[in-house]
Amino acid sequence: MTAQIIDGKAFAATVRGQVADHVARLKSDHGITPGLAVVLVGEDPASQVYVRSKGKMTVEVGMTSYEHKLDVDTDEADLLALIDRLNADPAVHGILVQLPLPGHLDEALVINAIDPAKDVDGFHISNVGLLATGQKAMVPCTPLGCLMMLREHHGSLSGMTAVVVGRSNIVGKPMAQLLLGDSCTVTIAHSRTKDIQEVTRRADIVVAAVGRPEMVTGDWIKPGATVIDVGINRIDAPEKGTNADGSVKTRLVGDCHFDSCAEVAGAITPVPGGVGPMTIACLLANTLTACCRANGLAEPEGLTV
Repeated sequence: MTAQIIDGKAFAATVRGQVADHVARLKSDHGITPGLAVVLVGEDPASQVYVRSKGKMTVEVGMTSYEHKLDVDTDEADLLALIDRLNADPAVHGILVQLPLPGHLDEALVINAIDPAKDVDGFHISNVGLLATGQKAMVPCTPLGCLMMLREHHGSLSGMTAVVVGRSNIVGKPMAQLLLGDSCTVTIAHSRTKDIQEVTRRADIVVAAVGRPEMVTGDWIKPGATVIDVGINRIDAPEKGTNADGSVKTRLVGDCHFDSCAEVAGAITPVPGGVGPMTIACLLANTLTACCRANGLAEPEGLTV
């Protein structure tokens, strides 16, 4: 058996198209343009790439992008004052503070200073609680993207057995809540789980979000299961040669060993090109949802939970 490849890049393009259509209708029918504010503190290279990409795609779907770049030694009070201003700005519907923050800043304090209705990352404690109790929340982008891909592939997830490998607040826990919400039977497996292979092998759906390169191998997978690989890990690839500075070239891999899992699974997301593109698409979808809620308008169908 060779697994069907779930093309996150193509699906994300479809989602962005749906967002763009809805944004165009908001403008023409109501004179409203959704606005996303992204705050970047310091000059972390990976964060700079993400922020540029987010800004570009925000504009491409017709939204307004507000970028706030602050020095690495920005005072916590100044950052909180900026968030207060963005909370109060009616043109801003979504606020995202790019993580990680420099060490002198309290991430939890900063995240929880964001108005929960504008918290398009879904990390505010209020949104975590709303999601856990099955109420309307802003949902973290990566788990939302995973759920959308699973719904697209399977239709109904009701009654399916799901194992989430990893228990992070950003992916593992919210992913489990979303799968519960779609009536799956859910297990969260992690580093202390006994017989983790056996636990995972019982699952119709495996979501790997543990941050360890190629940890999940084909013998962990039930034949025909759907595998969603959230991991993005950079490993040495000596077969690709060396860089100009003599360092070994690298390649991106997921938390799953792709080739062995693909031989057993019914469907699998690749890395890169799987979950990654869906994360930014869902950030745009969340900003649109926040804008609709703020204006008392119907939420975009299929783009929210």
